[in-house]
Amino acid sequence: MATDDQARFDQTDWEEIDESVDHGLSANTKVVLAGLVPLVLLYAYDYTLVGQYEPTFGFVGWGYSVTQLDWLFALSLLLFGAYGALPLYQAPRMTKYYWGEFKRNRPAVVSLAFLAGIFTMGLLGPLVISPPETDILIPYQPPLGFTIGMESVVECAGPVTEAGGQRVCHGSLAHPFGTTGSGKDIFRSVVYGMQITMKIAFITTLIVVTIGSAVGTVAAYGGGMVDEILMRYVDIQQSFPTFIAYLLILYIFGGGIALFILLFGLFSWEGTARYVRSNALAKVEEEYVKATQLTGASTYHIVRRHLVPNTASSIITDVTLLIPAFILFEAQLAFLGLGDSTIPSWGQVLAGGRDALPYAPWVTLIPGLFIFFTILAFNFLGDALLDALNPQAEAESE
Repeated sequence: MATDDQARFDQTDWEEIDESVDHGLSANTKVVLAGLVPLVLLYAYDYTLVGQYEPTFGFVGWGYSVTQLDWLFALSLLLFGAYGALPLYQAPRMTKYYWGEFKRNRPAVVSLAFLAGIFTMGLLGPLVISPPETDILIPYQPPLGFTIGMESVVECAGPVTEAGGQRVCHGSLAHPFGTTGSGKDIFRSVVYGMQITMKIAFITTLIVVTIGSAVGTVAAYGGGMVDEILMRYVDIQQSFPTFIAYLLILYIFGGGIALFILLFGLFSWEGTARYVRSNALAKVEEEYVKATQLTGASTYHIVRRHLVPNTASSIITDVTLLIPAFILFEAQLAFLGLGDSTIPSWGQVLAGGRDALPYAPWVTLIPGLFIFFTILAFNFLGDALLDALNPQAEAESE
């Protein structure tokens, strides 16, 4: 439990920490505005000066074209950094305390390191690794350390030996995770899939958290008719068949990443709204909120400066559940053939090996393991954050 002189995460007066609020703009808003300027300039450069088939950034022998998904991902990282990481820097004593609490959960620390590696590889990997290419001469190459009969491959990229009168192909460093039936390198596919899957999860989660937090805190603070109207709308939207709507739009207009992000981002925030509201209801009765009300502060000011920051513990733990949920859901849709086949997400890599399970299980197994361990890591991370940031939950466990 936190000591009396240690500020609790959910009982902090952020106006005392963020002195820039007196000047009209919080430090978080200033960071967002400062980050938006280069993003807007780069966007204008990309769509006015760069040709349609030219890379946005290119040097001799290297080029990278920024897509619409990249711009949205950059914006989501900017917002996560400004409203997620910056508050930790603004309150170093509180951050140090909760980091100490978090480190007590060793599986969570390992999970954090694993997710940091996944994030870094997905972000920087495609910049230094060329995309997977089809090579019909090397289908179903086994992973490093495994073998397959030569009758299953056209050529072997690794050593060939004889065992029991049969020639076998060994996996090699050239394709450490093996290849698919079309000869695509699975390692490269997994790296590129990390980036796509990460973008889908982060962007969709940002939409859900933004809408859900706004609705939940406004409903809690407004009370009465405001709370009743918003919660009844949440009930109505929860009954909306989002998956059926996705299938219908997919049938009429075709699939795409934009469809997945928009549809599930705009129609999956109800649980977040209810979760945030339940936590914000307790914060409305706190003394610092009542004191701010007596000063004549507006509803917008109280919600933005007090309720949202002080329900951050519930928002953060909800994020650790939403991101793996969207990763898993995209993989499920892709495995069923309902995703965007032009996007090399983990789900698409997983789906590419479903017909080869009897004789080349690694095509499905390897991306499946990455999905499994990523979701497991987020679950460990969420549990540890809940224990560290939520004093009530910690007290109940003692």
